[in-house]
Amino acid sequence: MTFSIVAFDPKTNEWGVAVQSKFVAVGSIVPFAKAGIGAIATQAYANTSYGPNGLALLEKGLTAEETIQRLIKDDEKKEERQVGIVDSFGNAASFTGSECFDWAGHIVGKNFSCQGNILASEEVVKAMAKAFENTRGDLIKKFFAVLDAGQEAGGDRRGRESAAILIVKEKGAYDGGTDNYINIRVDEHPTPIKELKKVFEIYDMCLLLRDDPKDLVKLKGDKVKIVKERLKLDGFYEGAIDDKYDDVTKKALKDWLGTNNFEVRERDDDFMWGSLYRYILDLRKSG
Repeated sequence: MTFSIVAFDPKTNEWGVAVQSKFVAVGSIVPFAKAGIGAIATQAYANTSYGPNGLALLEKGLTAEETIQRLIKDDEKKEERQVGIVDSFGNAASFTGSECFDWAGHIVGKNFSCQGNILASEEVVKAMAKAFENTRGDLIKKFFAVLDAGQEAGGDRRGRESAAILIVKEKGAYDGGTDNYINIRVDEHPTPIKELKKVFEIYDMCLLLRDDPKDLVKLKGDKVKIVKERLKLDGFYEGAIDDKYDDVTKKALKDWLGTNNFEVRERDDDFMWGSLYRYILDLRKSG
């Protein structure tokens, strides 16, 4: 009752899982990943122990295929299971039990595996695989393309309810404290992929700094006035709305960033990240 992808990006050393289902809170069941080790999606009549146990086997040096064979070996309900795994080297493998509800199956490619059950047709996983192979960009961009493609091809034939994306990389958290790079979920919604994109927009602004280093705005002239307007509207600045980017303004901006969870976008020069400036412009337009 789910379609998912497990994948590895060798350029960024990211491992991850993207999934959608007509099942509540699919993000609490299907995706597991560990930086430097691999990623696992366990679904259909999901055996959730496949997640931690599979990662432990991968960490011992087993390949994705060897890990799957070890997991299903003594599982009496293996024919009702479906699992996809990508290991630390990008080797991918998948298993679809013979008793999974139609349509059920998988496609394994370079650095990824797409799998699903109770799907509209085989075209769902074919479209997902094609989207992954043809989309340029980082793993999160590929994952959204894969989810969109799977849904457009028919998706889960029972409908939609939840979606999730989990991506890990070494010291990937916003403060470098854990490997949790991107971990977003929509647990119950009529259009979960669309809602997941909205969640990611805010997640990206608050917790990630993936901006182009050249995408900077010089804080001078009218741009300073626009920033001061926002700071004043939100109660962080009481001075004149002029074009002076002085210490008072810098302090107000820093406080505004911290209060709005934008600490990752603080700078110690006279520039602002383009994405943040455009966010302030959008706030201005919306009133």
